[in-house]
Amino acid sequence: MTNLRKFIHPEGASNSSVKLDLKAPLEVDTFDGKVHVEWDPDASVTPLGQLPFFIQFLKVGKRFDPWIDDCPLAYKSNNASSTRDILGSLFLSVLSGHTRYAHIGSLTHDTVNKQLLGMNKVISDDTARRALKNIDETAGVAWLQSHLLSSYEGLLNTPWILDIDVTIKPLYGHQEAAVKGYNPHKPGRPSHTYHTYMIANLRLILDVEVQAGNQGSASHSLPGLIQLLDKLPTESLPQFVRGDCDWGADNIMTQLEEKGRRYLFKMRKSQQVKTLIAKQHSKGHWQPFKEGWETKEATLKLSTWAQVRRVVLVRRRLTKAQDLVIEHQKQGQLSLSFLEGPDNLKAFEYSVLVTNLDDDIISIVQHYRDRADCENNFDELKNQWGWGGYTTQKVKSCRFISRIIALIYNGWTLYVRLLLPDTHLEGITSRPLLLSSVGRLVQSGRQKKLIITSSHRLKDVMMDTYHSIHPFINELKATAPQLSISECWQVITNKIIELVAATVSNNERKFVQHSP
Repeated sequence: MTNLRKFIHPEGASNSSVKLDLKAPLEVDTFDGKVHVEWDPDASVTPLGQLPFFIQFLKVGKRFDPWIDDCPLAYKSNNASSTRDILGSLFLSVLSGHTRYAHIGSLTHDTVNKQLLGMNKVISDDTARRALKNIDETAGVAWLQSHLLSSYEGLLNTPWILDIDVTIKPLYGHQEAAVKGYNPHKPGRPSHTYHTYMIANLRLILDVEVQAGNQGSASHSLPGLIQLLDKLPTESLPQFVRGDCDWGADNIMTQLEEKGRRYLFKMRKSQQVKTLIAKQHSKGHWQPFKEGWETKEATLKLSTWAQVRRVVLVRRRLTKAQDLVIEHQKQGQLSLSFLEGPDNLKAFEYSVLVTNLDDDIISIVQHYRDRADCENNFDELKNQWGWGGYTTQKVKSCRFISRIIALIYNGWTLYVRLLLPDTHLEGITSRPLLLSSVGRLVQSGRQKKLIITSSHRLKDVMMDTYHSIHPFINELKATAPQLSISECWQVITNKIIELVAATVSNNERKFVQHSP
């Protein structure tokens, strides 16, 4: 009889109770030879190594602490997250380029910047949603609007233009006020509309209102515009208000005229506008504007208007193609047809502007052409700063986060202009240049040292820029205790205006020197 051997452990299994040392160095074989890899999970590091410069900018300018202190959020529980942790986490998330609350979790291991902001911890995404939900809407909107006003108030003493636009934010869930409206890129998709008021050229947001998807017309933006203009003192009012063809309505222009406000709007090509174009086309006396562009002044009174208004016609001569081709279906097959027009065929593209400005027509046309620059900023805020994300079921939270993003965007825009006054960099360019770098915090006794390693190709230029602006920051830091919040911020905005003006003057001087 054969005795069966009893296996206590299956073949290949180990009965060793020795635990692996996860912190032990690992020898990794690479194409450059062997590399010894060690883990240091307790090191204080951050992927936003240059953020301390921006933090100092906000601290010296007295922007961050008042924003937190004025927040109308108040938890009674001792275990609740502090207001500083909540707003600081949202601040870091927006600057990191996040678009969802769930992305906040990626900031948990940033042990450097949360200390530099005076935070105890980075909150979870659920905590952020609940915090915005618990803020009273009236008090929360007033809180954010007041800080938006203080961020740009010192810049309104110089001539400026107010631009208005509506941005569509498609939604994919069951959010409050998610209604089907005008949505050219995703027809039939429920959305929110972001009614935005911006300082042209300076690229600063005055205010933003989140409304339902079917409330995207200018009539829904008008109350917010009137309220915003009424808040501003007379010496801080814009030179004029500028908008697209949706604003060329009689009730809108009448309200602005009654309040003595100037405006410049584009008009829809209604039948009466087309009749005006046809009438003026054959009269001649068109004034050249730029290569291929001509302009002409006229007056117009639509049947829906109460009075005659000044209009400016702009046309561009279109170049004739050698072969005009039309694509069409023929017996279920895709076909092409070639059209041969007369040799003297002339094609024009027309636009009509309505205004109560007293400027010459060349200046008026140039004013409206400059509006194209603001369109880029609306797109930047939507796609690079989170306006297209941070979605919650309650529209109240969306109204809060849109203004929080606008406030952070304003601060960052002015900060970038202080460092680089000769250009405007979008977020997709400025954040890698001025934020993204490895930062390692080393503490010895009471001294803290942050070691920054940047791989950006312009890192040497930025190092020189930081050193050149540092004396101004130190000088302001010495006098800041004697200044109020508005006075301290005014010093910074005056410095930005001075640097930008000097840059423009230098560019004009170079242009004159190189002109033939």
